[in-house]
Formats: sequence, structure tokens, C-alpha cells
Amino acid sequence: MAKKKALGFGYNPEESKHHFLLVTPKSSKEDVAVYERFEWDEESEEQHTGILETNLKVVLDRHKWNLIKDPLTASFNNRLKEKDITVGRFKTGHIPVERLLGKEMVLLMWAIEDSDPQLISTAIKNWSGLSREERWWLFTMANAITGHADDKRGWRKAIRFALTENPVDDLENNQGSILEMLYKNV
Repeated sequence: MAKKKALGFGYNPEESKHHFLLVTPKSSKEDVAVYERFEWDEESEEQHTGILETNLKVVLDRHKWNLIKDPLTASFNNRLKEKDITVGRFKTGHIPVERLLGKEMVLLMWAIEDSDPQLISTAIKNWSGLSREERWWLFTMANAITGHADDKRGWRKAIRFALTENPVDDLENNQGSILEMLYKNV
């Protein structure tokens, strides 16, 4: 059976127009940005159509992006392989990300956007310890009120504390209760 073709990470515009678009500038000194989009322009490679500031979810400095790019790639590609979909890679330019994978990516980016870079490995471990459904739920809760890139309060702040300061026991990979941590920091 042939692999299902997809753009970027699992995105198929024939199935849904809803997706996330990661914009990675060519200059390594520029930040990366993620937009939630509801349209796709078949004619445009750079996908400038539908990039609206109102749909800007997160801006992350390049150093922090480089620290999470490989774990995200591995996680997403493992899931895509399970579904027999072509794998993706993060590169410069405009990379579409399937809607649910995009929610998970933005959740991790929200957790580290204002954190000390030394806490990113803890955030990755805690993020990895969540089920995909838990990631989707946390994204939905934060997005409902603080979903724009500039809204760094409430649920967004709680997600940062829960994923960066919730200790993980490396020996047993045990994670404290994320919901308990969230409600304690809201």
C-alpha cells in the first residue's frame, strides 16, 4: 500500500482547510511564528493568503525553536508513520501542520515562550508524558481566552508552570499530576 501524501506534517488540503502554518525565516536571527489558518491557496508555495495577525498563535525565538524542533519532528513523524502518511521535516519557509498536530506544537511553544531555556528539556518530557487528547484539551482551554500570541496570562501562564516546573523523575519517568499543577498556578 502506498503512503498517503501530505504537505508539511500530515496536512492534506483536500481533507480540511483548517491547519497551522509554521513560518521560519531564512535568517537564523529571526523568530519563528505559528498561525492558525482556515484556507489554503493551491497556487502559492509561500502561502501568504490567510496569514492574519488575528490568527497569530505564538512567536518563538530561534534558539528555543531549535531546542524543540527535533523532539517535535520525532513525535509527529512517529504518529504519521502509524497512519501510513508521508513524514515531514521542519525547514525554512512556510510549513503546514495538520490541525491536531498543530495544536500540540503550539501548546509546547506556549509552555516555553517565556521560560528559561534551561527548563525546555523538562517541558519536552512533561509534554511527551501527556496523551494527545490531554494536549488537545489544554490547547483548547488556553486558546479559548488567551489564544493570540500576545495573550500570555491565565491558562497560558499555567501551562508554562505545569510543563516547565512540574518535576519529572527521570529514573521512572513519573510525572506529577498536570491538572493539579495547573489549578495550583491559575
